[in-house]
Amino acid sequence: MKDVLNQKQIDEFIRDGFVRIDNAFSSEIAREVRNILWKDLDCDPDDSATWTKPVIRLGMYSQEPFVQAANTALLHRAFDQLVGRGRWIPCRSLGTFPVRFPSKEDTGDTGWHVDAGFPGSDPSNYWEWRINVRSRGRALLMLFLFSDCGEQDAPTRISVGSHRDVARLLKPAGEAGLSFMEMAQQLAGLPNRDVTMATGKAGTVYLCHPFLVHAAQPHHGKEPRFLAQPPLFIRNELNREGSASNPAVADFTRNELNIEGSEGGYNPVEEAIRRGLQNAE
Repeated sequence: MKDVLNQKQIDEFIRDGFVRIDNAFSSEIAREVRNILWKDLDCDPDDSATWTKPVIRLGMYSQEPFVQAANTALLHRAFDQLVGRGRWIPCRSLGTFPVRFPSKEDTGDTGWHVDAGFPGSDPSNYWEWRINVRSRGRALLMLFLFSDCGEQDAPTRISVGSHRDVARLLKPAGEAGLSFMEMAQQLAGLPNRDVTMATGKAGTVYLCHPFLVHAAQPHHGKEPRFLAQPPLFIRNELNREGSASNPAVADFTRNELNIEGSEGGYNPVEEAIRRGLQNAE
C-alpha cells in the first residue's frame, strides 16, 4: 500500500511535532457532521444574532459521518507510518467539539497546554489526568477541521518543536509523570518557539505529537469554527512492526511507547522523544 507521508514530511513531524494532511476526509462528510452538530447547538446557523456564546462544547459523537471522517484509508496509512501498523486503535468517536463563534468575549480557555493521556487519582477530574515520558495512553494528538479555518477563525496555535522540550520536562517525573495542571504551570519556563496556526479547508487534519504544546484563541472571523481534537489511542498489545530485523529492540508494554530500545527500532513518535531527551535539534 502506497505511503501517504514522504520522508520530508516524516522528518518534519519528528522536528516540528506535526504534519498537515489536506483532504483527509471529504467536504461532504464535513458538511454532514456540521449539520448534526448544529442540531445540538442552541442557535440558528443562519442568524448570527443567536450566536451569543463565544464557545460551546458538545459531547462525544459516534454517528457514521464522524467515524468515517476519522477512518479514511489515507489517515489509516498515515497512522501506520507515524505510530506503526497494528499499534493504534481506530477511532469510534471524535471526542469533544469546542465550537467557537465570532466574539470579543474572553473565553478563559486559551492557555498553552499539553493534552493528558491517562487518569490520575480521580478519573472524573481532567485537571488531574497525567502525561508521562512514554506517552502512556496516547499515540497522537489530532486536529480535525470540519469547517474552513483561516487565521481569523480561531485556529489552534501550535508551538513548533515544543514536543521535544516537553520530553525533557517529563523525564525526571518518571512513570507517574505530571498532571495536566502541573505541566501547564511549567510551560512558561520552556524555550521560546515559533508559533504556527492550524488553518485549512474543511477536511484538513493535523496529526500532532502527543507532547506538542498548543492553545486555543479567540474567534475574530465571521463563521463558526467546527473542530474535533481526539487522541489516537495506543493499542493494549503492541507489536514491533518495522523492528523485526532488530531483535534487540525491547518489547512494547501496555499503553506505552518504546523509547529505550536499540537504534533503528523507533517509529517517528518515539524518535522525536528520543531526540528531545538527547537535546538534539
